[in-house]
Amino acid sequence: MPDPVPPGPSVPAQPSRPAGTVSDVPAPTVPDLPIPAAAFGLAAMPRPPIALPPPSSTGTHPAPPSAPAAEPAVRHVLGGPTGLGTTSLSLAGGSQPAVAPSPPPPPPPVTDAGAVAPSGPVAEPAAGPGPRRALGGPSGLGTAALSLALVSHLLPPAPVPAPPAEGQAVPGLYHHPVPEPDPVRVEEVSRRIKRWAEDEVQLYPEEWEGQFDGFSVGRYMVGCHPDAPTVDHLMIATRMMVAENAVDDCYCEDHGGSPVGLGGRLLLAHTALDPLHTTPEYATAWEESLGSDAPRRAYRSAMDYFVRMATPSQVDRFRHDMARLHLGYLAEAAWAETDHNPEVWEYLAMRQFNNFRPCPTITDTVGGYELPADLHARPEMQRVIALAGNATTIVNDLYSYTKELASPGRHLNLPVVLAERQQLSERDAYLKAIEIHNDLMHAFEAAAAELAADCPLPTVLRFLKGVATWVDGNHDWHRTNTYRYSLPDFW
Repeated sequence: MPDPVPPGPSVPAQPSRPAGTVSDVPAPTVPDLPIPAAAFGLAAMPRPPIALPPPSSTGTHPAPPSAPAAEPAVRHVLGGPTGLGTTSLSLAGGSQPAVAPSPPPPPPPVTDAGAVAPSGPVAEPAAGPGPRRALGGPSGLGTAALSLALVSHLLPPAPVPAPPAEGQAVPGLYHHPVPEPDPVRVEEVSRRIKRWAEDEVQLYPEEWEGQFDGFSVGRYMVGCHPDAPTVDHLMIATRMMVAENAVDDCYCEDHGGSPVGLGGRLLLAHTALDPLHTTPEYATAWEESLGSDAPRRAYRSAMDYFVRMATPSQVDRFRHDMARLHLGYLAEAAWAETDHNPEVWEYLAMRQFNNFRPCPTITDTVGGYELPADLHARPEMQRVIALAGNATTIVNDLYSYTKELASPGRHLNLPVVLAERQQLSERDAYLKAIEIHNDLMHAFEAAAAELAADCPLPTVLRFLKGVATWVDGNHDWHRTNTYRYSLPDFW
Protein backbone atom coordinates (compact mmCIF):
# COMPACT_ATOMS: atom_id res chain seq x y z
CA MET A 1 0.00 0.00 0.00
CA PRO A 2 1.44 3.42 -0.88
CA ASP A 3 2.36 5.78 1.89
CA PRO A 4 -0.53 8.09 2.79
CA VAL A 5 -0.34 11.46 1.11
CA PRO A 6 -2.45 14.59 1.57
CA PRO A 7 -5.89 14.37 0.00
CA GLY A 8 -6.14 15.44 -3.60
CA PRO A 9 -7.95 18.55 -4.74
CA SER A 10 -11.72 18.67 -4.83
CA VAL A 11 -13.26 17.32 -8.02
CA PRO A 12 -13.90 20.26 -10.36
CA ALA A 13 -17.29 21.01 -11.78
CA GLN A 14 -15.98 19.96 -15.19
CA PRO A 15 -12.83 17.99 -15.99
CA SER A 16 -10.00 20.35 -16.77
CA ARG A 17 -8.16 20.16 -20.09
CA PRO A 18 -4.84 21.55 -21.15
CA ALA A 19 -5.07 24.62 -23.36
CA GLY A 20 -5.32 23.83 -27.03
CA THR A 21 -6.86 20.36 -26.69
CA VAL A 22 -10.13 19.40 -28.29
CA SER A 23 -13.16 19.39 -26.03
CA ASP A 24 -14.05 15.86 -27.01
CA VAL A 25 -13.60 13.17 -29.61
CA PRO A 26 -16.73 12.27 -31.58
CA ALA A 27 -18.16 8.81 -31.12
CA PRO A 28 -18.50 6.45 -34.06
CA THR A 29 -22.14 6.26 -35.08
CA VAL A 30 -23.44 3.14 -33.33
CA PRO A 31 -27.26 3.25 -33.23
CA ASP A 32 -29.61 1.19 -31.11
CA LEU A 33 -29.60 -2.26 -32.66
CA PRO A 34 -31.38 -5.56 -32.03
CA ILE A 35 -29.51 -8.56 -30.63
CA PRO A 36 -29.94 -11.58 -32.88
CA ALA A 37 -28.72 -15.03 -31.89
CA ALA A 38 -29.24 -18.68 -32.69
CA ALA A 39 -31.17 -18.94 -29.45
CA PHE A 40 -34.16 -17.11 -30.99
CA GLY A 41 -35.37 -20.33 -32.47
CA LEU A 42 -32.83 -22.88 -31.37
CA ALA A 43 -32.02 -22.14 -27.72
CA ALA A 44 -33.58 -25.38 -26.51
CA MET A 45 -31.60 -27.58 -28.86
CA PRO A 46 -28.86 -29.64 -27.16
CA ARG A 47 -25.32 -28.47 -27.86
CA PRO A 48 -22.66 -30.97 -28.92
CA PRO A 49 -19.61 -31.40 -26.70
CA ILE A 50 -17.03 -28.67 -27.28
CA ALA A 51 -13.72 -29.99 -28.56
CA LEU A 52 -10.50 -28.22 -27.65
CA PRO A 53 -8.31 -28.44 -30.75
CA PRO A 54 -4.74 -27.22 -31.00
CA PRO A 55 -4.40 -23.51 -31.89
CA SER A 56 -4.16 -22.42 -35.47
CA SER A 57 -1.30 -20.35 -36.77
CA THR A 58 -3.32 -17.21 -36.02
CA GLY A 59 -4.16 -18.26 -32.47
CA THR A 60 -7.92 -18.24 -33.08
CA HIS A 61 -10.34 -21.06 -32.41
CA PRO A 62 -12.18 -22.80 -35.25
CA ALA A 63 -15.61 -21.55 -36.12
CA PRO A 64 -18.49 -23.28 -34.27
CA PRO A 65 -20.57 -25.84 -36.17
CA SER A 66 -23.02 -24.22 -38.54
CA ALA A 67 -26.66 -24.06 -37.52
CA PRO A 68 -29.35 -26.03 -39.37
CA ALA A 69 -30.81 -24.39 -42.44
CA ALA A 70 -33.59 -21.95 -41.66
CA GLU A 71 -36.09 -19.90 -43.58
CA PRO A 72 -34.90 -16.42 -44.66
CA ALA A 73 -36.50 -14.49 -41.79
CA VAL A 74 -34.89 -16.74 -39.21
CA ARG A 75 -31.52 -16.65 -41.03
CA HIS A 76 -31.66 -12.87 -40.97
CA VAL A 77 -32.08 -12.92 -37.21
CA LEU A 78 -29.41 -15.56 -36.72
CA GLY A 79 -26.82 -13.81 -38.85
CA GLY A 80 -27.28 -10.41 -37.30
CA PRO A 81 -26.28 -6.97 -38.57
CA THR A 82 -22.88 -6.00 -39.85
CA GLY A 83 -20.92 -2.80 -39.58
CA LEU A 84 -18.91 -0.81 -37.07
CA GLY A 85 -19.45 -2.06 -33.54
CA THR A 86 -21.89 -4.83 -34.49
CA THR A 87 -19.58 -7.86 -34.25
CA SER A 88 -20.64 -8.49 -30.66
CA LEU A 89 -24.31 -8.42 -31.65
CA SER A 90 -24.02 -11.82 -33.26
CA LEU A 91 -24.33 -13.62 -29.96
CA ALA A 92 -24.05 -16.97 -31.62
CA GLY A 93 -21.05 -16.04 -33.76
CA GLY A 94 -23.12 -16.72 -36.86
CA SER A 95 -22.36 -15.99 -40.49
CA GLN A 96 -23.42 -12.94 -42.49
CA PRO A 97 -27.19 -12.49 -42.77
CA ALA A 98 -28.83 -14.18 -45.74
CA VAL A 99 -31.06 -11.15 -46.31
CA ALA A 100 -29.26 -7.88 -47.00
CA PRO A 101 -30.25 -4.99 -44.72
CA SER A 102 -31.92 -1.87 -46.04
CA PRO A 103 -29.59 1.02 -46.97
CA PRO A 104 -28.71 3.06 -43.88
CA PRO A 105 -30.11 6.58 -43.40
CA PRO A 106 -27.82 9.62 -43.52
CA PRO A 107 -25.70 9.88 -40.36
CA PRO A 108 -27.04 12.14 -37.59
CA PRO A 109 -25.42 15.53 -37.04
CA VAL A 110 -22.50 15.86 -34.65
CA THR A 111 -22.53 18.58 -32.01
CA ASP A 112 -19.57 20.79 -31.16
CA ALA A 113 -18.90 18.67 -28.08
CA GLY A 114 -18.48 15.58 -30.22
CA ALA A 115 -21.77 13.92 -29.22
CA VAL A 116 -24.07 12.44 -31.82
CA ALA A 117 -27.18 14.58 -31.87
CA PRO A 118 -30.41 12.62 -31.40
CA SER A 119 -32.36 12.10 -34.58
CA GLY A 120 -35.71 11.85 -32.84
CA PRO A 121 -37.36 9.24 -30.62
CA VAL A 122 -38.05 5.75 -31.90
CA ALA A 123 -41.70 4.89 -31.61
CA GLU A 124 -42.51 2.03 -29.29
CA PRO A 125 -45.24 -0.52 -29.93
CA ALA A 126 -48.65 0.25 -28.55
CA ALA A 127 -49.65 -1.39 -25.29
CA GLY A 128 -51.87 -4.43 -25.35
CA PRO A 129 -52.63 -7.59 -23.40
CA GLY A 130 -49.56 -9.65 -22.55
CA PRO A 131 -45.92 -8.55 -22.83
CA ARG A 132 -45.14 -10.58 -25.95
CA ARG A 133 -48.29 -9.40 -27.74
CA ALA A 134 -47.73 -5.79 -26.69
CA LEU A 135 -44.02 -5.56 -27.32
CA GLY A 136 -43.13 -8.21 -29.82
CA GLY A 137 -45.89 -8.09 -32.44
CA PRO A 138 -46.58 -11.37 -34.27
CA SER A 139 -45.12 -14.61 -32.97
CA GLY A 140 -44.30 -17.99 -34.43
CA LEU A 141 -41.56 -19.57 -36.51
CA GLY A 142 -40.02 -17.08 -38.92
CA THR A 143 -41.45 -13.94 -37.28
CA ALA A 144 -38.63 -13.16 -34.85
CA ALA A 145 -37.14 -10.57 -37.22
CA LEU A 146 -40.50 -8.76 -37.40
CA SER A 147 -40.48 -8.00 -33.67
CA LEU A 148 -37.18 -6.16 -34.15
CA ALA A 149 -38.23 -4.23 -37.25
CA LEU A 150 -38.61 -0.91 -35.45
CA VAL A 151 -34.83 -0.55 -35.28
CA SER A 152 -33.70 -2.59 -38.28
CA HIS A 153 -33.48 0.49 -40.52
CA LEU A 154 -30.57 1.79 -38.41
CA LEU A 155 -28.05 -0.78 -39.57
CA PRO A 156 -24.73 0.89 -40.49
CA PRO A 157 -22.60 -0.04 -43.50
CA ALA A 158 -19.91 -2.69 -43.14
CA PRO A 159 -16.49 -1.23 -42.20
CA VAL A 160 -13.11 -2.15 -43.60
CA PRO A 161 -11.64 -4.50 -40.96
CA ALA A 162 -8.49 -3.38 -39.14
CA PRO A 163 -5.59 -5.78 -38.61
CA PRO A 164 -5.84 -7.58 -35.25
CA ALA A 165 -3.69 -6.43 -32.34
CA GLU A 166 -0.94 -8.58 -30.92
CA GLY A 167 -1.97 -11.40 -28.64
CA GLN A 168 -3.25 -14.98 -28.82
CA ALA A 169 -6.69 -16.10 -27.72
CA VAL A 170 -6.94 -19.08 -25.40
CA PRO A 171 -7.30 -22.04 -27.79
CA GLY A 172 -10.81 -23.45 -27.72
CA LEU A 173 -12.25 -20.43 -25.89
CA TYR A 174 -15.63 -19.38 -27.28
CA HIS A 175 -15.46 -15.66 -28.12
CA HIS A 176 -16.22 -13.09 -30.80
CA PRO A 177 -13.55 -10.99 -32.50
CA VAL A 178 -14.13 -7.23 -32.23
CA PRO A 179 -13.08 -4.20 -34.27
CA GLU A 180 -9.95 -2.39 -33.14
CA PRO A 181 -10.85 0.38 -30.66
CA ASP A 182 -10.82 3.90 -32.09
CA PRO A 183 -7.15 4.94 -31.69
CA VAL A 184 -7.97 8.65 -31.33
CA ARG A 185 -10.28 7.94 -28.43
CA VAL A 186 -7.85 5.47 -26.89
CA GLU A 187 -5.13 8.12 -26.86
CA GLU A 188 -7.40 10.79 -25.40
CA VAL A 189 -8.84 8.52 -22.67
CA SER A 190 -5.33 7.34 -21.78
CA ARG A 191 -4.12 10.93 -21.46
CA ARG A 192 -7.06 12.02 -19.32
CA ILE A 193 -7.03 9.03 -16.98
CA LYS A 194 -3.31 9.40 -16.27
CA ARG A 195 -3.74 13.07 -15.47
CA TRP A 196 -6.67 12.20 -13.18
CA ALA A 197 -4.67 9.47 -11.43
CA GLU A 198 -1.61 11.63 -10.90
CA ASP A 199 -3.05 15.10 -10.34
CA GLU A 200 -6.51 14.65 -8.85
CA VAL A 201 -6.24 11.55 -6.65
CA GLN A 202 -2.49 10.87 -6.32
CA LEU A 203 -3.24 7.24 -7.04
CA TYR A 204 0.21 5.66 -7.18
CA PRO A 205 3.84 6.37 -6.32
CA GLU A 206 6.27 7.05 -9.15
CA GLU A 207 7.62 3.49 -9.18
CA TRP A 208 4.18 2.12 -10.13
CA GLU A 209 3.87 4.24 -13.28
CA GLY A 210 4.94 1.43 -15.60
CA GLN A 211 2.28 -0.87 -14.21
CA PHE A 212 -0.36 1.82 -14.62
CA ASP A 213 0.63 2.37 -18.25
CA GLY A 214 0.82 -1.38 -18.90
CA PHE A 215 -2.77 -1.82 -17.77
CA SER A 216 -3.86 -0.09 -21.02
CA VAL A 217 -7.11 1.07 -19.50
CA GLY A 218 -7.80 3.47 -22.38
CA ARG A 219 -7.85 0.67 -24.93
CA TYR A 220 -9.88 -1.44 -22.50
CA MET A 221 -12.71 1.02 -21.98
CA VAL A 222 -12.92 2.29 -25.57
CA GLY A 223 -13.17 -1.31 -26.75
CA CYS A 224 -15.91 -2.11 -24.23
CA HIS A 225 -18.00 1.01 -24.89
CA PRO A 226 -17.88 1.84 -28.63
CA ASP A 227 -21.28 3.58 -28.45
CA ALA A 228 -20.27 6.16 -25.82
CA PRO A 229 -21.40 9.52 -27.23
CA THR A 230 -18.40 11.48 -25.88
CA VAL A 231 -15.06 10.92 -24.20
CA ASP A 232 -16.56 12.39 -21.04
CA HIS A 233 -18.95 9.42 -21.01
CA LEU A 234 -16.05 7.01 -21.53
CA MET A 235 -14.23 8.58 -18.60
CA ILE A 236 -17.08 7.57 -16.27
CA ALA A 237 -16.25 3.92 -16.86
CA THR A 238 -12.49 4.49 -17.00
CA ARG A 239 -12.22 6.21 -13.60
CA MET A 240 -14.39 3.52 -12.01
CA MET A 241 -12.29 0.73 -13.51
CA VAL A 242 -9.08 2.29 -12.21
CA ALA A 243 -10.58 2.96 -8.76
CA GLU A 244 -11.87 -0.60 -8.44
CA ASN A 245 -8.45 -1.97 -9.33
CA ALA A 246 -6.80 0.33 -6.79
CA VAL A 247 -9.04 -1.09 -4.06
CA ASP A 248 -8.36 -4.65 -5.19
CA ASP A 249 -4.58 -4.15 -5.39
CA CYS A 250 -4.06 -2.09 -2.25
CA TYR A 251 -6.63 -3.76 0.01
CA CYS A 252 -6.76 -7.34 -1.27
CA GLU A 253 -3.85 -8.22 -3.53
CA ASP A 254 -0.28 -7.48 -4.55
CA HIS A 255 0.33 -3.89 -3.42
CA GLY A 256 -0.04 -4.23 0.34
CA GLY A 257 -3.33 -6.10 0.40
CA SER A 258 -4.21 -8.67 3.05
CA PRO A 259 -7.28 -10.63 4.13
CA VAL A 260 -6.63 -9.51 7.70
CA GLY A 261 -8.87 -6.57 8.52
CA LEU A 262 -10.20 -6.36 4.97
CA GLY A 263 -13.83 -5.99 6.07
CA GLY A 264 -13.17 -2.77 7.95
CA ARG A 265 -11.17 -1.26 5.10
CA LEU A 266 -13.80 -2.15 2.50
CA LEU A 267 -16.66 -0.80 4.59
CA LEU A 268 -14.96 2.56 5.03
CA ALA A 269 -14.07 2.70 1.34
CA HIS A 270 -17.67 1.86 0.44
CA THR A 271 -18.80 5.04 2.20
CA ALA A 272 -17.05 6.95 -0.60
CA LEU A 273 -19.67 5.40 -2.92
CA ASP A 274 -22.62 5.27 -0.52
CA PRO A 275 -22.12 8.31 1.75
CA LEU A 276 -22.42 8.28 5.49
CA HIS A 277 -25.42 10.19 6.87
CA THR A 278 -24.57 11.12 10.41
CA THR A 279 -24.56 14.05 12.82
CA PRO A 280 -22.48 17.18 12.14
CA GLU A 281 -20.26 16.30 15.09
CA TYR A 282 -18.87 13.24 13.30
CA ALA A 283 -19.41 14.12 9.63
CA THR A 284 -16.18 16.13 9.39
CA ALA A 285 -14.00 13.22 10.53
CA TRP A 286 -15.67 10.93 8.01
CA GLU A 287 -15.17 13.41 5.17
CA GLU A 288 -11.51 13.76 6.04
CA SER A 289 -11.11 9.97 6.03
CA LEU A 290 -12.08 9.85 2.34
CA GLY A 291 -8.73 11.36 1.45
CA SER A 292 -6.64 9.19 3.76
CA ASP A 293 -5.49 6.63 1.16
CA ALA A 294 -5.38 6.18 -2.60
CA PRO A 295 -8.30 3.73 -2.93
CA ARG A 296 -10.69 6.00 -1.03
CA ARG A 297 -9.55 9.07 -2.93
CA ALA A 298 -10.13 7.22 -6.21
CA TYR A 299 -13.55 5.90 -5.17
CA ARG A 300 -14.69 9.34 -3.98
CA SER A 301 -13.57 11.18 -7.11
CA ALA A 302 -14.82 8.55 -9.59
CA MET A 303 -18.20 8.45 -7.86
CA ASP A 304 -18.49 12.25 -7.88
CA TYR A 305 -18.06 12.27 -11.64
CA PHE A 306 -20.44 9.32 -12.05
CA VAL A 307 -23.25 10.93 -10.05
CA ARG A 308 -23.17 14.03 -12.27
CA MET A 309 -23.89 12.06 -15.45
CA ALA A 310 -26.10 9.25 -14.12
CA THR A 311 -29.73 9.17 -13.04
CA PRO A 312 -30.59 8.44 -9.39
CA SER A 313 -31.71 4.90 -10.26
CA GLN A 314 -28.47 4.23 -12.15
CA VAL A 315 -26.46 5.47 -9.17
CA ASP A 316 -28.40 3.26 -6.77
CA ARG A 317 -27.98 0.27 -9.10
CA PHE A 318 -24.23 0.82 -9.23
CA ARG A 319 -23.92 1.10 -5.44
CA HIS A 320 -25.76 -2.20 -5.11
CA ASP A 321 -23.42 -3.94 -7.54
CA MET A 322 -20.36 -2.52 -5.78
CA ALA A 323 -21.69 -3.95 -2.50
CA ARG A 324 -21.94 -7.30 -4.29
CA LEU A 325 -18.32 -6.94 -5.39
CA HIS A 326 -17.12 -6.16 -1.87
CA LEU A 327 -19.05 -9.15 -0.50
CA GLY A 328 -17.15 -11.36 -2.94
CA TYR A 329 -13.83 -9.86 -1.78
CA LEU A 330 -14.76 -10.68 1.81
CA ALA A 331 -15.69 -14.29 1.03
CA GLU A 332 -12.35 -14.91 -0.67
CA ALA A 333 -10.52 -13.23 2.22
CA ALA A 334 -12.36 -15.37 4.77
CA TRP A 335 -11.34 -18.53 2.91
CA ALA A 336 -7.74 -17.37 2.90
CA GLU A 337 -7.78 -16.73 6.66
CA THR A 338 -9.31 -20.13 7.43
CA ASP A 339 -7.33 -21.99 4.73
CA HIS A 340 -10.62 -23.16 3.21
CA ASN A 341 -10.38 -25.08 -0.03
CA PRO A 342 -13.73 -24.36 -1.73
CA GLU A 343 -15.74 -26.81 -3.75
CA VAL A 344 -16.05 -25.88 -7.43
CA TRP A 345 -19.62 -24.69 -6.99
CA GLU A 346 -18.60 -22.64 -3.95
CA TYR A 347 -15.85 -20.97 -5.94
CA LEU A 348 -18.28 -20.17 -8.76
CA ALA A 349 -20.70 -18.71 -6.21
CA MET A 350 -17.96 -16.45 -4.84
CA ARG A 351 -17.01 -15.40 -8.37
CA GLN A 352 -20.59 -14.36 -9.11
CA PHE A 353 -20.00 -11.58 -6.57
CA ASN A 354 -16.24 -11.01 -6.91
CA ASN A 355 -16.45 -10.31 -10.62
CA PHE A 356 -16.80 -7.69 -13.35
CA ARG A 357 -20.53 -7.09 -12.89
CA PRO A 358 -20.25 -3.37 -11.90
CA CYS A 359 -18.63 -2.65 -15.28
CA PRO A 360 -21.26 -3.85 -17.80
CA THR A 361 -24.09 -2.79 -15.48
CA ILE A 362 -23.29 0.89 -16.21
CA THR A 363 -23.29 0.40 -19.99
CA ASP A 364 -26.39 2.59 -20.35
CA THR A 365 -24.89 5.44 -18.31
CA VAL A 366 -21.76 5.33 -20.47
CA GLY A 367 -23.97 5.17 -23.55
CA GLY A 368 -25.89 8.29 -22.52
CA TYR A 369 -29.31 6.69 -21.98
CA GLU A 370 -31.10 4.78 -19.22
CA LEU A 371 -32.54 1.30 -18.94
CA PRO A 372 -35.50 1.98 -16.60
CA ALA A 373 -35.25 0.48 -13.14
CA ASP A 374 -38.26 -1.80 -13.57
CA LEU A 375 -36.77 -3.33 -16.72
CA HIS A 376 -33.34 -3.69 -15.14
CA ALA A 377 -34.90 -5.47 -12.16
CA ARG A 378 -36.68 -8.11 -14.25
CA PRO A 379 -35.42 -11.59 -13.30
CA GLU A 380 -34.62 -12.30 -16.96
CA MET A 381 -32.41 -9.21 -17.16
CA GLN A 382 -30.73 -10.04 -13.87
CA ARG A 383 -29.89 -13.49 -15.22
CA VAL A 384 -28.36 -11.99 -18.37
CA ILE A 385 -26.19 -9.57 -16.34
CA ALA A 386 -25.12 -12.27 -13.89
CA LEU A 387 -24.13 -14.70 -16.64
CA ALA A 388 -22.19 -11.95 -18.44
CA GLY A 389 -20.28 -11.16 -15.25
CA ASN A 390 -19.59 -14.82 -14.55
CA ALA A 391 -18.30 -15.58 -18.06
CA THR A 392 -16.04 -12.53 -18.20
CA THR A 393 -14.59 -13.35 -14.80
CA ILE A 394 -13.61 -16.85 -15.91
CA VAL A 395 -11.88 -15.16 -18.87
CA ASN A 396 -9.79 -13.33 -16.29
CA ASP A 397 -9.04 -16.59 -14.46
CA LEU A 398 -7.78 -18.15 -17.68
CA TYR A 399 -5.64 -15.28 -18.94
CA SER A 400 -4.19 -14.44 -15.50
CA TYR A 401 -3.45 -18.10 -14.63
CA THR A 402 0.32 -17.99 -15.22
CA LYS A 403 0.59 -14.50 -13.70
CA GLU A 404 -1.06 -15.65 -10.48
CA LEU A 405 0.99 -18.84 -10.27
CA ALA A 406 4.15 -16.71 -10.43
CA SER A 407 2.94 -14.34 -7.69
CA PRO A 408 3.66 -14.85 -3.98
CA GLY A 409 1.10 -16.72 -1.94
CA ARG A 410 -1.81 -18.89 -2.99
CA HIS A 411 -4.23 -17.43 -5.52
CA LEU A 412 -7.61 -19.02 -6.05
CA ASN A 413 -8.73 -19.32 -9.65
CA LEU A 414 -10.98 -21.80 -11.41
CA PRO A 415 -8.24 -24.08 -12.84
CA VAL A 416 -6.59 -24.31 -9.40
CA VAL A 417 -9.87 -25.21 -7.68
CA LEU A 418 -10.74 -27.76 -10.37
CA ALA A 419 -7.32 -29.40 -10.07
CA GLU A 420 -7.61 -29.72 -6.30
CA ARG A 421 -11.28 -30.70 -6.01
CA GLN A 422 -11.60 -32.98 -9.04
CA GLN A 423 -8.10 -34.47 -8.89
CA LEU A 424 -7.16 -33.22 -12.35
CA SER A 425 -3.79 -32.41 -13.84
CA GLU A 426 -3.03 -28.71 -14.33
CA ARG A 427 -3.65 -29.04 -18.05
CA ASP A 428 -6.91 -30.95 -17.69
CA ALA A 429 -8.13 -28.50 -15.06
CA TYR A 430 -7.37 -25.58 -17.35
CA LEU A 431 -9.22 -27.24 -20.25
CA LYS A 432 -12.17 -27.95 -17.96
CA ALA A 433 -12.24 -24.27 -17.00
CA ILE A 434 -12.43 -23.38 -20.71
CA GLU A 435 -15.41 -25.71 -21.04
CA ILE A 436 -17.15 -24.06 -18.07
CA HIS A 437 -16.55 -20.63 -19.57
CA ASN A 438 -17.99 -21.73 -22.91
CA ASP A 439 -21.09 -23.13 -21.21
CA LEU A 440 -21.57 -19.82 -19.38
CA MET A 441 -21.19 -17.87 -22.63
CA HIS A 442 -23.77 -20.03 -24.42
CA ALA A 443 -26.16 -19.60 -21.48
CA PHE A 444 -25.60 -15.83 -21.53
CA GLU A 445 -26.30 -15.60 -25.25
CA ALA A 446 -29.41 -17.76 -25.04
CA ALA A 447 -30.80 -15.74 -22.11
CA ALA A 448 -30.07 -12.42 -23.87
CA ALA A 449 -31.68 -13.55 -27.12
CA GLU A 450 -34.75 -14.86 -25.31
CA LEU A 451 -35.19 -11.59 -23.44
CA ALA A 452 -34.69 -9.57 -26.64
CA ALA A 453 -37.42 -11.58 -28.36
CA ASP A 454 -39.78 -11.37 -25.38
CA CYS A 455 -39.30 -7.66 -24.67
CA PRO A 456 -37.95 -5.86 -27.75
CA LEU A 457 -38.16 -2.32 -26.39
CA PRO A 458 -35.41 -0.10 -27.84
CA THR A 459 -33.78 0.51 -24.45
CA VAL A 460 -33.80 -3.20 -23.61
CA LEU A 461 -32.27 -4.11 -26.97
CA ARG A 462 -29.62 -1.43 -26.69
CA PHE A 463 -28.73 -2.44 -23.13
CA LEU A 464 -28.43 -6.11 -24.10
CA LYS A 465 -26.24 -5.10 -27.02
CA GLY A 466 -24.12 -2.98 -24.67
CA VAL A 467 -23.60 -5.86 -22.25
CA ALA A 468 -22.68 -8.22 -25.13
CA THR A 469 -20.25 -5.63 -26.47
CA TRP A 470 -18.66 -5.30 -23.03
CA VAL A 471 -18.24 -9.07 -22.82
CA ASP A 472 -16.46 -9.13 -26.18
CA GLY A 473 -14.35 -6.07 -25.42
CA ASN A 474 -13.29 -7.50 -22.09
CA HIS A 475 -12.03 -10.67 -23.77
CA ASP A 476 -10.20 -8.69 -26.43
CA TRP A 477 -8.40 -6.60 -23.82
CA HIS A 478 -7.25 -9.74 -21.99
CA ARG A 479 -6.14 -11.31 -25.27
CA THR A 480 -4.11 -8.30 -26.37
CA ASN A 481 -2.63 -7.23 -23.03
CA THR A 482 0.62 -9.13 -23.34
CA TYR A 483 2.20 -6.81 -20.76
CA ARG A 484 0.10 -8.48 -18.06
CA TYR A 485 -0.86 -11.89 -19.40
CA SER A 486 0.66 -14.93 -21.07
CA LEU A 487 -0.85 -18.34 -21.75
CA PRO A 488 0.28 -21.62 -20.20
CA ASP A 489 2.09 -24.12 -22.42
CA PHE A 490 -0.72 -26.67 -22.57
CA TRP A 491 -1.02 -27.04 -26.37
